[in-house]
Amino acid sequence: MSTCNLNHSQQDVNLKLNAQLEFLPPTLSQALNLFLDNDHSQETLNELFHLLKKYDLSSKEEQQSRNQKMNHLMLERE
Repeated sequence: MSTCNLNHSQQDVNLKLNAQLEFLPPTLSQALNLFLDNDHSQETLNELFHLLKKYDLSSKEEQQSRNQKMNHLMLERE
C-alpha cells in the first residue's frame, strides 16, 4: 500500500468502513465498529483508513492479508 500524507479523521474512517461493510467478513466489521467507538491515534486512523480503501476492489488474497492486518491492528491498539 502506498503512503499517504493526509490525516484521516475518525469520521473519515467510519465512512470508509460503512462503504466497505458488505465486502468485509461480518465478525471483522463488527469488531471494527466496536474498535472505532474509542479514540485512536492519528497513525492508527490513517492505517485503518488505507486498509479499508478499495477493499472491495482487492483480490481475495489481498483482502485476507488486509483482514489479518486489521485484526492485528485492533489487538495491538486495545
